[in-house]
Amino acid sequence: MYAVIASGGKQEKVAQGEQVRVELLDGDEGSDVSLTPVMIVDGDTVLSTPSELAGATVEGKIVARVAGPKINGFTYKRRTNNRRRYGHRQKYHMVEITSITVK
Repeated sequence: MYAVIASGGKQEKVAQGEQVRVELLDGDEGSDVSLTPVMIVDGDTVLSTPSELAGATVEGKIVARVAGPKINGFTYKRRTNNRRRYGHRQKYHMVEITSITVK
């Protein structure tokens, strides 16, 4: 059984016991979170309509706060001696999926 969840404007395929990296959530390390399922697949059964997913839940536990890869940027404007270097490192939460339930 696996599910496709929506979090932070992105969708991710998850299974029970898996750890997944999602955008920052409201909560601290060790707290439980509920994620929105978009689709649930259980063998040959596929649940994807809003009426089928009304009672479905995907529960997880925030394991850690991690940082993504470093992105180095550079911008310049020609002939004006205008140059700027910048860096960015996106922060994420690592969430362990504890249960996928369908009612």
